[in-house]
Amino acid sequence: MAPLPPDPGPLFQRLLHVAALVEARLEGAVAPTGLSLAKLGVLQHLVEAGESLALGQLAERIACVKSNVTQLVDRLEAEGLVRRETDPSDRRVVRAVITPEGQRRFAEGARARARAEQELAATIPAGARPAIAELVAAIERGAADDVV
Repeated sequence: MAPLPPDPGPLFQRLLHVAALVEARLEGAVAPTGLSLAKLGVLQHLVEAGESLALGQLAERIACVKSNVTQLVDRLEAEGLVRRETDPSDRRVVRAVITPEGQRRFAEGARARARAEQELAATIPAGARPAIAELVAAIERGAADDVV
């Protein structure tokens, strides 16, 4: 593997730029479904859990602060995609439950995101994909070491 240039700053600036481009492309793909990537992520965690989740659990799973999850759930609830319920074992805990409409919109959004991901993946030569995946994993491990 080639060594990093003496000043790796431009490389990481390009990585940030590419990440922003990918995010914008995926946001644009799911937008016609009325979802954002953040909303889709909350719905995905609810679908994968197969049950309601406490807002604190959702915050942990999407790695954000509880107030952000509360705002996301507020918006999803206003759109009829989730509903809140109190935890039967602890009335202080609020849980998010995906609605049938939330299930439908999640499936629609997930398909749109997957199509966009496939289109982006098709721009990467097949032989380069394993190396790119390996490099991204290495950067992720290095970056995660410093996150508190």
